[in-house]
Amino acid sequence: MSLISFLDYASVFVFALTGALVASRQQLDIVGFAFVACLTAVGGGTVRDVLLDRNPIFWIAQPTYIGVACGAALLVFLTAHLFESRLKTLIWLDSFALAVAVPAGTGVALALDQPILVVVLMGTITGCMGGLLRDVVLDDVPLVLKQGELYVTAAFAGATAAAFARPYFADPLPALVLCASVTWALRAGSLAFGWRLPAYKSRPPRV
Repeated sequence: MSLISFLDYASVFVFALTGALVASRQQLDIVGFAFVACLTAVGGGTVRDVLLDRNPIFWIAQPTYIGVACGAALLVFLTAHLFESRLKTLIWLDSFALAVAVPAGTGVALALDQPILVVVLMGTITGCMGGLLRDVVLDDVPLVLKQGELYVTAAFAGATAAAFARPYFADPLPALVLCASVTWALRAGSLAFGWRLPAYKSRPPRV
């Protein structure tokens, strides 16, 4: 298994867990669990592959990705009641998923010798789009857009770090490890220490 395939499988599994946990909070049936898990798991990678014109799309080329996502959905369906705080579990799981998905998307773009800007955008899209689709479908405020959250920022910073570090290494692994580390450090810092970006606050018009 290649490094990129491993990262894709890991991100699919963990993002599927987060999607299924959201489904448990919505009290969906097993089909709903599977649908939301799959949407979350492959949404970002699908958008990435469409934009990069990769044919076939990764989960069509290897349908076992869908099997992994459905397996994660079943696991959560059977065990979600064991978690005292599903929201807290969801948010932390999502941070780990982000730290895996961003290197996966970044690695694909690097392997295709894309320009730095495209590499950064593909890493960011792969990490953020699945969760965005999940929250929109379930009529929830998208986690990636919540006020001041370091989510898209964390993904962007991680992908940028990898894109600029890659030329200094013969192997892509160190750059992708750096990507995962930067992404998770910023996201975890936001969750644990309340790191935030300044948010716009409206002011009354001057008379």
